[in-house]
Amino acid sequence: MASFSSGPPGHGSAVVWVRRTASVVVLLVAVVAGSVCWQGATVAARADDLDNRRDTTQSQLDSARARQAELAASLEGLQGQVAATGQQLVELRGQLPAAEAAVAAAAAEAARTQREADLAAARLTGARRQQTSLTTTIANDTAQAAQIRAAVVRMARAADQGGSDLAELTVLLNATSAEDFVAGYAQTSTALDVQTRTLNQLDGLNAGNQAAANRLAAVETKIAELKATADSAAAVAASAQAEAETARAALAQLTAQVEVQQQSLEDQRADVEAQLAAADASAAQLSAELAAIIEQQRARPPAPAPAQPSSPRAAPQPKAPSGAVFANPTVHRPMVVTSRYGMRMQPVLKIYRLHAGIDLRSYCGELIYAGRAGTVQWAKYRNGFGNQVMIDHGWVNGASLMSSYSHLTRWSVRPGQHVDAGQVIGHAGTTGGVSTACHLHFEVYVAGKTVNPASYLGV
Repeated sequence: MASFSSGPPGHGSAVVWVRRTASVVVLLVAVVAGSVCWQGATVAARADDLDNRRDTTQSQLDSARARQAELAASLEGLQGQVAATGQQLVELRGQLPAAEAAVAAAAAEAARTQREADLAAARLTGARRQQTSLTTTIANDTAQAAQIRAAVVRMARAADQGGSDLAELTVLLNATSAEDFVAGYAQTSTALDVQTRTLNQLDGLNAGNQAAANRLAAVETKIAELKATADSAAAVAASAQAEAETARAALAQLTAQVEVQQQSLEDQRADVEAQLAAADASAAQLSAELAAIIEQQRARPPAPAPAQPSSPRAAPQPKAPSGAVFANPTVHRPMVVTSRYGMRMQPVLKIYRLHAGIDLRSYCGELIYAGRAGTVQWAKYRNGFGNQVMIDHGWVNGASLMSSYSHLTRWSVRPGQHVDAGQVIGHAGTTGGVSTACHLHFEVYVAGKTVNPASYLGV
């Protein structure tokens, strides 16, 4: 039976206050280093992710093309409006895997960019908490420094009023005993120590506040950078999410179109059944004709055909591959199989039908060659096959061997003509059956029955 061919494939916690500058420097270095490492890891991961998605998408596209060819072959024998509706269904179904892949890729990109946006926002939140902690610490230490400064002022005034430079002499002159002198001296010494420690504490607070102010300035600069990064990541995530939604909407629309076309074919079920019955009748008639030819051969083996003017030849054709029976009948080297021999699901009636040949890539008007020497049995139009050339190759290994070449735009031979392997017998086309692109439907008949041509062609 003739078949359709698809043809050539035209996205913390609060920071604990640390008073010493060295500790904060380590903290800031860690933040910056972490950011650099994260960005580097992100770039590497993104490259790997793109490679994986590219490979996956290509694999899905190849599968979609193969599936499209299978669906197209299952529509053999249909004509008219049924053929047009069926072809639209085939094309729409062929687009589904790519659309589904686009949705998956867009969703993965949206998820990835959202993770980046969340991480950027988390880093920004952490930096802002550090800013708050530093600001609070500076305020607390400033207040404490003010209190200490006031205490120092009070002590200075008291010392000034008491004559601090003569304090020890006053203690000596006022002492009534050695014990009294020791007690007074100790008290005076303690007061001086307290004053000294207070002044030192004030110096420490001032130095700490200056360091904290420097750290705060650095954190505020980092916050500005992180905010810009977070805003950019959020925008990319929003864009990726929008693309994912668009892809989902397109898939939903495509799925709806498939359902509409499927229902249209269901509504034409009676016409479909009639057309398939006619195609089956044509195949049965062909089988009967082949059986009659074989009987004639048995009764009177044909003599070698006389030499006749041959059709124009292209460049010399290669011989059949080792172990093969037929040479490549197309101009493509090597030959390209677009649809193989086997059972196919008819999309309307939900029944299996045999794709009785093999489809080979041949663009419109390209030369088609005889795969083996033989005699042309006929060159005519047949329902479901279009323009067909049938060649009888005689008896091979004790059985009749014939080959047919269908969907031709035109043939270049006539019945009874002897042809050699590699001789031009016609031009590729898309006649008969349901076909949106030119191709060659090649069949092999052994004892009048179709067989899988793959091994006979060496593919």
